[in-house]
Amino acid sequence: MPSLRVTVWGENVHEQTDAAVRSVYPNGMHHAIAVGIREYLVGAAVETVTFQEPDHGLTEARLAQTDVLTWWGHRAHEQVADIVVDRVHRRVLEGMGLIVLHSGHFSKIFKRLMGTTCSLNWRVAGERERLWVCNPGHPIARGIDRCFELPHEEMYGEPFAVPAPEEHVFISWFEGGEVFRSGCCWRRGNGRIFYFRPGHETYPTYLDRNVRRVIANAVDWARPQGHWPDACVNIKEPIEPINRPEDRTKKR
Repeated sequence: MPSLRVTVWGENVHEQTDAAVRSVYPNGMHHAIAVGIREYLVGAAVETVTFQEPDHGLTEARLAQTDVLTWWGHRAHEQVADIVVDRVHRRVLEGMGLIVLHSGHFSKIFKRLMGTTCSLNWRVAGERERLWVCNPGHPIARGIDRCFELPHEEMYGEPFAVPAPEEHVFISWFEGGEVFRSGCCWRRGNGRIFYFRPGHETYPTYLDRNVRRVIANAVDWARPQGHWPDACVNIKEPIEPINRPEDRTKKR
């Protein structure tokens, strides 16, 4: 049995409707993301599923066999079934890791876990992005220099309407002058969550070696730390005898 089971979820809409995106990712962004994870996490079982599959590929059985889920979505955010969002939410609370990528900031599941609008500023101008490591000791920054650059990306700018990150790994500077908190960590229940900003569909971001390394590091970091069952159990039998009030009265 593999030590780590990863499911890469892709919306897979842009790739089917936009020739420019298809030329960059002929097999879909989900495929490119999965290749990068396999490259850096040898031995992990990495599978892909897409929005178009029954239950968007995220059945109860699939999620039960997933240690870490990565999520890229954009055009079909509102079309993701609430019952599937409920399943993913429950699994994160139980301990499944979740890596939310780029425009996944507006996904139903990320907004639910954050409890905020997750809004931000944006611009598509193909500008240079420099990602600075602001926490070099963090496992997600392993193998990354003090910064790296992407020659062309979509700009995301502050304010980013999310709760204050529990850990902050990367910050981005854009050619147009904006900055953005690009690598943020949270915990919800027993699950670890990492948001990573780069990944606009018309640029080959998921072919970049640094981006692939960060995502693989994040998957490794987010692996379950234990299982927290989503249940409210009535424990009728105590571990040790209980000295009830009425028993104390009788003894007197």
